[in-house]
Amino acid sequence: MLINATTLRENLSRSGWVVFDCRHDLADYRRGARLYREGHLPGAYFAPVETALSGARTGANGRHPLPDAATFAAFLNAHGVTAETQIVAYDDVGGQFAARLWWLARWLGLTRVAVLDGGLPKWMAEGNPLAIEIPTPRPTGGVIARPDATMVRSAADVLAGTENASCCIVDARAPERFRGEVEPIDPVAGHIPTALNRFFKSNLHADLTMRPPAELRREFEALLGAWRPDHVVHQCGSGVTACVNVLAMEHAGLGGSALYVGSWSEWIADPARPIARG
Repeated sequence: MLINATTLRENLSRSGWVVFDCRHDLADYRRGARLYREGHLPGAYFAPVETALSGARTGANGRHPLPDAATFAAFLNAHGVTAETQIVAYDDVGGQFAARLWWLARWLGLTRVAVLDGGLPKWMAEGNPLAIEIPTPRPTGGVIARPDATMVRSAADVLAGTENASCCIVDARAPERFRGEVEPIDPVAGHIPTALNRFFKSNLHADLTMRPPAELRREFEALLGAWRPDHVVHQCGSGVTACVNVLAMEHAGLGGSALYVGSWSEWIADPARPIARG
C-alpha cells in the first residue's frame, strides 16, 4: 500500500511498473497539469483528478463523483496497466489525491497498487531526479472492470446508517470545517449527524510520510470504540481526502471500511438531509 522513494527509484525503469502523478489543486484545477509539465518522476503519467479520477457531475452527486468503472479501466489500460502491474501513485500533499487513485484501482479489483510515501517532497528531499519528457503510453487492454460494490456507500446508505446506528461515519475534513465554523469550498457548513472527525493529516508525519501502523491503530481504535472496521464509512468534502483515512486504516491492519464517494458535497445537495454543527 505504501512504497518509499528508495524502492521506487530502484524499480522505476523496470517493466511492469507504472507511475501516476496525481497532483491537483482544488482551487486551481489546471495547476496539477502545469506542475507535471514542469517536472515529474521519470516515466510518470499524469492522472487528472477532475476527469480520470472522477465521473460526470450532475449537481446532485458531489464534486468528485465515482467514475464509471469501465471508463477508469480504459484509462489504466491506455497507460500500460495490467492485472500484474505494480501501480504507484504520488502527489505533493501527503497522498490527498494519490490515495484516490489507490482506492479506485483497488475498487476495480487490482491489488498491486501503492502510494509513494511522502510523495514528491520526499522524492526530492532524497536527491532523486525529475523529468520533463512526457512518456508515450503503451496501451495494454489488460484491466477488466470488476468493481467491488462492498467498498462503496451511497447517500441513502449513509442516511439509513445514521438513523438506525448501523454504521460509523468518519469525516476526514479539518476540524473547523467539520464543526461548521468555516466552509471554504461547499455552500453549506457542518457535518453529517453522528459523524466522527479524523482529519486526514493526522495520519502523517511532518514530512508527509505515513505514521507507523501501531500508532495509527491505537488512535483509530480509540476513535471508533466498539465499531468494527467493516462498519466504518469514510467521507470528506467530495470523496478524495477520505481515501487517506481508508489507506491509513488499511496500513494499520484495520481493513474493510467503505467510502461514501459523494461525501459532504453530495449530502448537502438535498436540503432534506439533516445537518449537524458544533
